[in-house]
Amino acid sequence: MSALLEKHIVELLAERNEKAISLLYDNYADTLFGVAYKVVKDEDLAQDVLQESFIKIWKKSDSYDPTKAKLFTWLFRITRNTAIDKLRSLNTKADKEIQIDVSNVYNLGVNSIRPEVLDMQETLEKIEPKYQIVLDALFFQGMTQQEASEELDIPLGTIKSRLKIGLRELRKIYDAQVVLLLLINCMS
Repeated sequence: MSALLEKHIVELLAERNEKAISLLYDNYADTLFGVAYKVVKDEDLAQDVLQESFIKIWKKSDSYDPTKAKLFTWLFRITRNTAIDKLRSLNTKADKEIQIDVSNVYNLGVNSIRPEVLDMQETLEKIEPKYQIVLDALFFQGMTQQEASEELDIPLGTIKSRLKIGLRELRKIYDAQVVLLLLINCMS
């Protein structure tokens, strides 16, 4: 997308001009659908998330500040958080029926601990979105804390705090030793 078109969309959003939604949809719907689908892993549900996201984008259009985040970053956050919320609301109903299986996590060696082995991405959905976003950026997207701070438009100190709290939340789910080994493995 050209910078001029993005600037035009931002201006239309600020004016609450309905053409902004049309342009956003034409230029971002496919990508945002992909974001939603990656979280919910269901096409129909991803379509619902996309629709809800565009409603939120329209309602929050006056809160967008181009000095704080790029337009796509803002759209991405709204869509991803909507998808996470949708999944949580569905999982809340299912959680009452889920039984915890015995895990073989303790049999893994340090070299074999990988986020996908521990279902970390699924587990991240059990903690607050503000911690999910930071852990996802650091562990799954391979960003440094500084890069995550810049990309997510969150102060570096907040990134560090959310990492610490996010890991503490994961320790409640996994054994503390496994989280420590995971952290060491991901940082090396």
